[in-house]
Amino acid sequence: MPTPPVEPVYLDNAASTAMRPEAVSAMLPLLQCAGNPSSLHAAGRAARRHLEEARESVASSLGARPSEVLFTSGGTESDNLALLGIVAARRREDPRRRRVVVSAVEHHAVLDPAQALAASGDAELVLIDVDAQGFVDVDALAAELAEHADEIAAVSVMWANNEVGTIEPIGRIAELGREYGVPVHSDAIQAVGHIPVDFDSSGLAAMSVAAHKFGGPQGVGALVLGRDVALSPLTHGGGHERDLRPGTQNVAGAVGMATALEVATANLADEARMVAARRDRLLGHLLAVDGTRVNGPRDEWRLPGNAHVSFEGCEGDSLLMLLDARGVECSTGSACTAGVAQASHVLLAMGLPMAVARGSLRFSLSQTTTDADVDHVGAVIADVVERARAAGLVAAGARALGTGGGS
Repeated sequence: MPTPPVEPVYLDNAASTAMRPEAVSAMLPLLQCAGNPSSLHAAGRAARRHLEEARESVASSLGARPSEVLFTSGGTESDNLALLGIVAARRREDPRRRRVVVSAVEHHAVLDPAQALAASGDAELVLIDVDAQGFVDVDALAAELAEHADEIAAVSVMWANNEVGTIEPIGRIAELGREYGVPVHSDAIQAVGHIPVDFDSSGLAAMSVAAHKFGGPQGVGALVLGRDVALSPLTHGGGHERDLRPGTQNVAGAVGMATALEVATANLADEARMVAARRDRLLGHLLAVDGTRVNGPRDEWRLPGNAHVSFEGCEGDSLLMLLDARGVECSTGSACTAGVAQASHVLLAMGLPMAVARGSLRFSLSQTTTDADVDHVGAVIADVVERARAAGLVAAGARALGTGGGS
């Protein structure tokens, strides 16, 4: 039995990456500074200078204007601010605009606020289906816009899927929005820093970003919002961030984010090639196990660091814990509600059977992943899958006999 490595093999970079050394170095001097960027004294002016230089840097890296970058606490806040804020502003202008259109595979940071709007009676939620590889049905979106353009408040489609890595045709989707006069928001949290992203040329009305997905600190992100896009603030109490997101800004976090993004975009092509090559090496190891399938596309429409697979006859949670015991840290797309494992809504929307969806894992690589990391997974995966399948058979037998084995 292969022994776990001294340091765990971390393959959950889609959840959060290690900070880039350049970002750490840029932040450290600012963590001891007391200046509030809204204060007028010297310390406050210094903080404001750092903040605005970070804003300019982020804008440059994302193909946006500095005035379009609103700093937030991260991706979830950015998604909520974009969707709820745009819908509120559009409904105030025209009460008929009650339809909110999102893809069926959005992150819960978009799905949950959209569902909350529908549950409260403030909106009608329209879900756009995806195909077996996770691509949004653009024809269905076009038909929805053609029929209901005057009733639609906003459209939200993620740039790249956080689970299976599918890169959506955002340019075409944004073009449809412009054609029908409907603002399109994109959760670009998995895309930024990993594939080319240019806000201006995308045609989007708004775009969400999170620093910790590309080597920046946790707890800071941005909403990139077009200057001509109406948005109602969700919180009140100050004139910060275009009066749209009040609260004292995280100056050190913004600087760390800007630095990490600058490094990531400067090295994007080389890092993407290296990471994709290791991802394919990993997929080779995983597919050597009988009963394994890859979810999502296998070409340039997949994020370079994403390897999402399903193992026949396994439960994802069992695989996860067995791998963790062997020094491999990855993730499962399933959620747990009241102790009951649930299959990923993304996989179910792609048409995977429930049993297959529940036996799925996401391995996500970064520029820090090595060949040795990948090969360690290859050394342990067959035994892990065998044990997970055996555990599943035992649990199924116990349930059949009515002796327990899970709820």
